[in-house]
Amino acid sequence: MISEICDQIRNTVEFRFPDILESFQIIRSGSGRIRKLRVHLTDNTFVDILYSPDGSYSYHWEQRGVRDRIYRHDNAPHEKWRYVSTFPKRGHKIIFICFSLFYMI
Repeated sequence: MISEICDQIRNTVEFRFPDILESFQIIRSGSGRIRKLRVHLTDNTFVDILYSPDGSYSYHWEQRGVRDRIYRHDNAPHEKWRYVSTFPKRGHKIIFICFSLFYMI
C-alpha cells in the first residue's frame, strides 16, 4: 500500500512540477520497509513525505542548507493543537539561525 502511495505521489510530482524536480529517493528502514519518499528539488532542498497505512501523514521540507529553514505539515492528533480550526492538520515553521564561532588561539 505504501509503495502504491509513493508511486502516485511520484507521478503527480513529475507531471505537475517537472521544472523544480531533481530526483526521487525511497528511504527504507533497517528491515527494508519503506519509511518515506524523498523528493530532491532543483534548489538543493528536499521534501520528505511520510504516509502510514492508518492514514496519518507528514511533510517535511528541509531547507537548512540553503535558507536555514524547515517547514512541516502533519495530521498527528496532538491534544495541545485541538483548538486549531484545522485540527488535526497543522503546519510548523521552524527557522534555524546559524552561528559562526570564532576561536582566538
